[in-house]
Amino acid sequence: MNILALDLGTSSVRGLVLDADADPLPGALARRKVRVHVTDDGAGTLDSAGYLACLAACLDELAEGGHLKDVELVAVSAQWHSVVPLDAAGAPLGPVLTWLDTRPERPAGVAGPTDPAAFHRRTGTWWHRCYWSVRLPWLRERAPAPVARFTGLVEYALGELLDSAPMSVSMASGTGLLDLRTMDWDAEACELAGVRRGELPDLAPMDWRGRLRPEHARRWPQLAHARWAAPVGDGAASNVGSGCVDPRRVAVTVGTSAAVRLVQRVPAGAELPPLPERLWRYRVDHEHVVTGAAYSSGGNLFAWANRELRLPRGPQLEAALARVPPEGGVVANPRLGGDRPPGLAPAGAGELRGLSFSTSAVEILAGLMSGLCRMIADDLTVLESVVDAPVDVVLGGGAVTASSWWRTAFVAALAPRPVRHRSEPEIGATGAALVALGRVAEAQRLAGPGRTEEVTSPAPPSRSGAPS
Repeated sequence: MNILALDLGTSSVRGLVLDADADPLPGALARRKVRVHVTDDGAGTLDSAGYLACLAACLDELAEGGHLKDVELVAVSAQWHSVVPLDAAGAPLGPVLTWLDTRPERPAGVAGPTDPAAFHRRTGTWWHRCYWSVRLPWLRERAPAPVARFTGLVEYALGELLDSAPMSVSMASGTGLLDLRTMDWDAEACELAGVRRGELPDLAPMDWRGRLRPEHARRWPQLAHARWAAPVGDGAASNVGSGCVDPRRVAVTVGTSAAVRLVQRVPAGAELPPLPERLWRYRVDHEHVVTGAAYSSGGNLFAWANRELRLPRGPQLEAALARVPPEGGVVANPRLGGDRPPGLAPAGAGELRGLSFSTSAVEILAGLMSGLCRMIADDLTVLESVVDAPVDVVLGGGAVTASSWWRTAFVAALAPRPVRHRSEPEIGATGAALVALGRVAEAQRLAGPGRTEEVTSPAPPSRSGAPS
């Protein structure tokens, strides 16, 4: 049996084929970049039709390459927090709001949760612009026509392809409207969102499986009998794909954005573990929760610097970075895209301090990268209080895989914790496949220490060798 794993991210759509142990098959990868519309007022949106076209193009490419012929299961890793309003016919009433969008504001005159601490414990979230409790009233007020219901990007896309597309408990937990223990919509959160149950997606049962609609089965006949598993939030999938499913094994993932997370086994109905005030908690599946912190900055820091600062290329950039100490060349606040919850800093909150006429573009980049390392280190200390023990760290994601300097900067910031690096780029898709297979408990063996390499810190560089 082979598995088709789809990664429905913010900057790209990817499809790859894995074997029964969730190992990628050579050459069976298709990727399409997607464009996020970002503006100075904090918008961060996607075109739903264009996104669906990218997904279809990936499936076409894999089919034409003969990679789908033995696929029996389709697993999906998808971006959390997205939302799109739909009319009565199911057509979008506007673009998709992604996690990047910082425009939604709390409705005037609404007091918020009666007991914010209890709300945080139940939903793992806050009354914050990132979540549907704030986003839905804001979207409804601005919709050009009456909103019949709301859905996430992945549910919209799969709803166009499958016989049904209910929302998984993992994706629902990212809305901020789910009670994590009962795994049903939270009454108070829905009241804050001004939404009735019928305006929300149906929730997928534990054993849900979908099938392609007949017209799409004719387009991709190799997938006609494949079972589609309920999607997994991208952060949760990345932890599983990194082998970080033991509470003392923490994943630090840096892709377009970044996060630090740990997974615990908490079955449906079980008492939830304590949750520190500054951390969120979502569902991996019906049996596990993931706790952590996330950041709007990650690989997008490099993308910005590369676009605006005329950085050296390839090996020249790594050589220049190697002459900058791990703590960075300048003092930088990397919140260029604002805060993820619970923070409230708007887009445009980034800062650079300590610049001089001798400061180089590479030192600015290093300052931004090391600034993110320090933010993650602070939250990792809080995350360790959840398990009351030191943790090991696994670095993953394309951004840290591309930069050896960034990996060593993390080692310096996270010391004295052991830090390992998992270089495979498709950890999210791999993790979604393991969840779909019901093999989360085996992830540490299948994607654990044997698939990682230890990261060590180099000798401190001489300041006189800093690039100019």
